[in-house]
Amino acid sequence: MKSLENSIEKIIMSARWLLVIFYGGLGAALVLYALSFMSKFWKVALNVFVYDESDMILAMLGLIDAALVASLVVMVMISSYENYVSRFDSANHDLSWLGKLDSGSLKIKVASSIVAISSIHLLQVFLNANEYTNDKIMWSTILHMTFVVSALLLALVDRISAGPKASKAAAAPKAP
Repeated sequence: MKSLENSIEKIIMSARWLLVIFYGGLGAALVLYALSFMSKFWKVALNVFVYDESDMILAMLGLIDAALVASLVVMVMISSYENYVSRFDSANHDLSWLGKLDSGSLKIKVASSIVAISSIHLLQVFLNANEYTNDKIMWSTILHMTFVVSALLLALVDRISAGPKASKAAAAPKAP
């Protein structure tokens, strides 16, 4: 019976490697998105002297939005691999720039990134308000506020689940 249990556990633990397919797919999607970004960039570069100020701001917001989405994909790929498949060899990779990599903080980082992306989209809607109906503007605002509230609730749940020790440690002053 113990042998059957060990076999099942090995199969389950080996199944995590299937996630690599998803991360590879995200990497391939990132390459395609980079090509799309370059196309947008060249469009902006070729029209830099044609665009008025508001068109230039909108074009730059589009590029910023693309950079945030790409960063989100990279963060999810690396953090998820590190959390669910295998640890990176720390001698070859310095992941300190990613910060804390547990699944709770990853959810908060993803939610924060979604809020930032949504903010850019909402700003684009407001800058082009004459091109949108009032209903579209209202629903864009409601959707954005939903993302904001969701991110705040995720952070609150993470803080509550961390317990009182984590709250005190976060509030304690750090030594210089």
